[in-house]
Order: sequence, then structure tokens, then C-alpha cells
Amino acid sequence: MCFVLGEYRIEGRGAAEIAAGVERAVGSGELQPGQPLPPIRELAGQLGVNPNTVAAAYRILRERGVIETAGRRGSRVRPKPATTGREELRVQVPPGGRDLSTGNPDPALLPRLAPALAAAAEQGDRRPVRYGDDPVDADLARVARAELDADGVPVGPLTVTSGSLDAIERVLAAHLRPGDTVAVEDPGWGSLLDLVPALGLHTAPVGVDDDGPRADDLRRALEAGARALIVTARAQNPTGASVTATRARALRAALRDHPETLLIEDDHGHGIVELPLHPLAGVTRHWVFVRSAAKAYGPDLRLAVLAGDPVTVDRVHGRLGLGPGWVSLLLQRTVAHLWTHGAVDRAEVARSYRARRTGLVDALAERGVTAHGRSGMNVWVPVPDETGAIARLLQRGWAVAPGARFRLASRQAVRITVSPLGEEDITPLADAVAAAVRPSPARVYG
Repeated sequence: MCFVLGEYRIEGRGAAEIAAGVERAVGSGELQPGQPLPPIRELAGQLGVNPNTVAAAYRILRERGVIETAGRRGSRVRPKPATTGREELRVQVPPGGRDLSTGNPDPALLPRLAPALAAAAEQGDRRPVRYGDDPVDADLARVARAELDADGVPVGPLTVTSGSLDAIERVLAAHLRPGDTVAVEDPGWGSLLDLVPALGLHTAPVGVDDDGPRADDLRRALEAGARALIVTARAQNPTGASVTATRARALRAALRDHPETLLIEDDHGHGIVELPLHPLAGVTRHWVFVRSAAKAYGPDLRLAVLAGDPVTVDRVHGRLGLGPGWVSLLLQRTVAHLWTHGAVDRAEVARSYRARRTGLVDALAERGVTAHGRSGMNVWVPVPDETGAIARLLQRGWAVAPGARFRLASRQAVRITVSPLGEEDITPLADAVAAAVRPSPARVYG
């Protein structure tokens, strides 16, 4: 049996076969971006299979980034092929409009790099780097380890990668095989949601609220066979969630029942968040804790410090040696100089972002609109119709990020980056958002 969709015939008896055929058709152009797919029961009837088989095929296609699902509006081919990534799901900023979609830090809160670069270069002139040298700068390791100790991250070896996503990719590749399942936050970081299926892995969504990943969702994912968990410690992208002490205890309890789970913690909010850290690291046999420099010191500083269990760090270190060899020691020394010389007033940066977030969240609440932003530089606003809300905001001159960049199975929403906002922007933006999203959705957004 088959189902004719335009000039393409959907065929197959099993979920994997149906999904593979649709993915091939998208790649060949037989199915075009934005083209709707048939409802699950309709396709199941035409193919003579159980609706659960078609639902599983659609789930595979969503995890691979081939299709997207918008509730009652059904499923359709994503506007961009999976290889382009969710970051390509951007809106066109109108002339004179304000771009609140990028997730970039406020340039005014970033340090001047010239003094740190000069100091690092002078150190390099005195002691040039040679093949075979230690790939981790001693000063960077010392200051990073001291802060990790203060935050309660277990003792373990360190290495350095080119940013947090590079670290996560290397850790996943070190332990998992294609076909394995990774528990990920939903909503969560769009680049990560692209990376996991690009590695041939499956995603298991774990709902998120203001206190972090939900422990019950995590238990279900682990009991269903997820072999790894990726969790954001603070300033979760896109919701601003931050793991509380209570939630950390519940997550640790779930992980203790599955001690072979690979645990990856991302602390990209280090340096811009005043909330305390409640690490999960060490509760499972294999774990890593990743702390990157991009948000506090600038996106072009592609550097993250990775601490973990000896086996995992050794595997990452060894694979680095077979490829790039090491992250530039000049770059490491620059970050170490910024870190040790107080180039960023962390308390002031955190206060600045908090004032913008809470100002917008409170203003929206006064207008009957629920929004979330406990930490970091983003506010997450659930909406009944993502496309309509974005279009109406664009008409008023505000460009925000579509929630589709960050969602698997969670509800529709938009993400607003507050770093470009001044105090005078809060009221007009809140008015525009309130007009764009009414009626306001329920308070749960995962």
C-alpha cells in the first residue's frame, strides 16, 4: 500500500522504513519545505498499518529535524533541511526594527580583549608553544579548578575544548554509538537539538520548568533506555531555568537508579548569573561539567573548560590529539588573564541582565501574559500561535526568535533576548507582546 502526496508516494510497513522514505524524498526535493504531511490516522489507513507505526515514523522524522509538528495544524516538512540547523529558523528584521532574536550578550557588558591578548602574547613570546607541550594552560587550569571546587564540582582531570558544543559533541562521541538515545531538555538549546541527531543519536525530550529539568520526565526517559542526559545548570536557553537545590536532589535520585548514564552538565551561564550552582556531577560513573567563556567574555572566545571522570576526559583528550591537537594556548592564556584579573564585574553583569528580564516578565504579567526568565539573558513566552505572534510583533518592529528553534514536543512559544533592551524599551515591548499573544496560554510551558 502507499499514500500519494503530490508527486511523491509514501510507502513502507515499519516506522523506520516510512521515515527513511520521507527523509529521502525531502533530500531529493520530491517533498518541499513547508509541505504538509497527512494526518497519522489517514496515512495509517492508506498504508494498512497501525497508527502507532506512523506516529513512531513521524517522531523519528522530528528527532532528525526533517519535519516539525504544530499541534492541530499537523506535521509538515521543515522550512529548511536538517543539515542547515535550527539556527537557520530566523526572522527577517524589518528596516528600523529591533532584533531581539539572536541570544547574543550585551557588548557593553563584555570586557576589552586587547590588554588580555597583549599579556597572553607577551607570555607566549617568553615561552613559545611547542609540539608535545601540555595542552592545558596551567594558569587557566588553576583558576578553573579553584572555582569548580568552590561550586562543589567533584575533583577530576581537566581539558579544554573549542566551546561548550564542541565539548558536548566530543563527550557524546566518546561514549555513545549511533542509535543510542540522549535525554535532552525540551525546550532546549537549538544547536544541541540539531547536534544529537546529526551524530546518529535519538533524542528523548525532558520537560523543563523554572527549576530545571523535571525529574519525573527524566525517570521516564532513563527507564525507556536513554543512555545520556544533557542538562543546563543555569541560564537555560531558551527558558532561563536554573536548577534549584530541591530539583538537583530529585534529579540525582533519578540518576542514582541508572548509574551508567552519561551525564553532561553545561554551565554556560558562569559569570553572568548570580544564582548558586547545584551540580549533579559525580552521581553517575561517567560525567562531565562544561564551563564556557562565550557569554561572560565574548562569543569569539571559543573556549570551554571541561572537568570529568578520568576515563571520559582521557577519551576527549586523546581524540583532540588526533585532530586539532589542542585549543590555542594563546587563547587559553587570554581567557586565564581575563578570569584572574577581574575583567568582568560578574555581580554587575548579573544585576543588569536580571533587571531587564524581571522588568519584562513583570510588565507582561501586568498585562496578563505569562513569561519565564529566572536567569540569563532570555525570556520565554508561551503563545497559542507562534507564527501569528511573530508576524504581529514584526509589524510593530520587534523581531523575536521562533520557539520552533528550541522545541521537540513542548508547547509553542517565542524567545526574547533582553540584552539589547534599555529601560525605556520595556513598556512598548510588553504592550506589543501582549497584543501579539492574547489570549495568554497556560502557565506550564514544558
